[in-house]
Amino acid sequence: MHNMMTGSIVALITPFHEDGSVNYEKVAELAEWHVQEGTDGILVLGTTAESPALTVTEKDALVETVIKTVNGRVPIMVGSGSNNTLVAKEQSLKYQNMGADALLVITPYYNKTTKAGMVYHFTEVADAVDIPVIIYNVPGRTGCCITYDAVAELAQHKNIMGIKEASGDIGLVSKIGRLTGEDFYLYSGNDDMVVPLMSVGGAGVISVWANILPKVTHDMVQAWMDGDHKKARDIQLHYLDFVNALFIETNPIPIKEAMNLMGMNVGGYRLPLCPMEDHTKATLVRTMQEIGLL
Repeated sequence: MHNMMTGSIVALITPFHEDGSVNYEKVAELAEWHVQEGTDGILVLGTTAESPALTVTEKDALVETVIKTVNGRVPIMVGSGSNNTLVAKEQSLKYQNMGADALLVITPYYNKTTKAGMVYHFTEVADAVDIPVIIYNVPGRTGCCITYDAVAELAQHKNIMGIKEASGDIGLVSKIGRLTGEDFYLYSGNDDMVVPLMSVGGAGVISVWANILPKVTHDMVQAWMDGDHKKARDIQLHYLDFVNALFIETNPIPIKEAMNLMGMNVGGYRLPLCPMEDHTKATLVRTMQEIGLL
C-alpha cells in the first residue's frame, strides 16, 4: 500500500445532472478515464467533490460507484474527516468497510482545537481503522493549521501514513519533509507548488488540475521521481498560469467550468457554489487557449 499511494492522485469532482442530482454514470465514466490516462490514485469526497453539499446517501453512492468501477486497478482514497471526532471515526470505519484503500481526514475546522486536541483527534480515528490515514492540512478552508510538532507526533502512529499539505507555507512543508520515508508520505495539496514540495521529500500530489490533464500531471510527478527534474520543472512552469486560473474563484468552480468548456459535460454546482463571473471566466478561457486546450 505504501508503494501504491504515490504519484498523481486526482481529487475527483462530483458531476451533476441539469436537475442538480448526482450523475453517477458520469462519475463511473470519469473514474474509468482516469485509470486509462495513467492517474495513480483517485480521491473521492475531497473538497473538490463539493462534499459539504452532498447528502450521506450521495456520498456513499459516490464511493461505491468509484470503487466498483476502478475494481482495484488504482488505489482509492476517501475523504472521511469531520470536525466531530466521533463522526470522523464512524465515517472512516464505514468507508474502510466499503473497500477504500486509504482515508483523508481533515483537521477539525470551526471549533478548531489545541495541538493536543489535534493529536487526540487523529489518533482516535487512526486507532479505529486498519488502513492508512492521511492528515489534510488546509488552513485557508478550516481556519486552523496543524503544527509541525503535532505532525511529528502523529507520524509515529502505525496507521497515519502521511499528510496532504495545502497551507502554502513552504517553511512548514520543508520541516515536514524531515519526517518522510517508508512510513510517512508528504503530498502536495497545491497544484502550483508540486515540484517544490517534491524537492523536499514529497511523494506526489492530490490534484485538482488532474481532473482535466491527468496524464500531464502524472508525467510531471513521474519525471521528478525518475530523476528528470528539468522535465518536471518545465511542466510545472508551462502550466502555471492555467493552474493559477483554476483557483481564481473558489475550487471547484473553475475546474468544472474548464471541464465543461472542454465538452466533458460535468454539470453545474451545489449552492452556495455558483457559476463563474464573466471576468474571471475570461481569464480562465485565455489561459486555456494559451496552452492549447481551447
